[in-house]
Amino acid sequence: MRDEKDAPLRSDAVANRERILEVALAELTRSADVPLSTIAKKACVGQGTLYRNFPSREALVLEIYRHEMRQLADTAATLLRTRPPDQALREWMGHLARFAMAKAGLADALHKATSAPGGPAKPGHGPVTEAVELLLAANEEVGTIRPGVTSDDFLLAICGLWQIDPRDNGQARARRLLDLVMDGLRAGAPGR
Repeated sequence: MRDEKDAPLRSDAVANRERILEVALAELTRSADVPLSTIAKKACVGQGTLYRNFPSREALVLEIYRHEMRQLADTAATLLRTRPPDQALREWMGHLARFAMAKAGLADALHKATSAPGGPAKPGHGPVTEAVELLLAANEEVGTIRPGVTSDDFLLAICGLWQIDPRDNGQARARRLLDLVMDGLRAGAPGR
């Protein structure tokens, strides 16, 4: 007999879950202390539905983080299928900047969810690292970036994204930073 937890979700249940995540991201970005009842109401679901999907505030916050990170990572392969590798990399970097700025607002909620004694650990950034490796490999293969750039090199080069205040002309500052990083990656590329 199949366990209920293993059963695929109905389409309305999937839609409810997605709507909860979308509303929760927006609300928790504004305030880490927003009541879960407010999230349920704005997502047009009952509190029972919210708690059935996310049994605690911590579970909801961590799932938002994982969900956003997975979407960001999945974008890399999609972009590589539809654009030249260097354009895919630069466009993906823009997605990464938006993720970093959204996460800046969610940072307080994430910190509260993972800092309690015995609480869950902050999820790693493995999917994003894999996306970076995929993009770098595709670019190195066609010679659009300098050879030998590692995912660690790249992540260190763009870590300034997490320092940008999204309210203080953040998007423009992020574009300038990412253009500088992209120029640095292209310098010494064999295909240039």
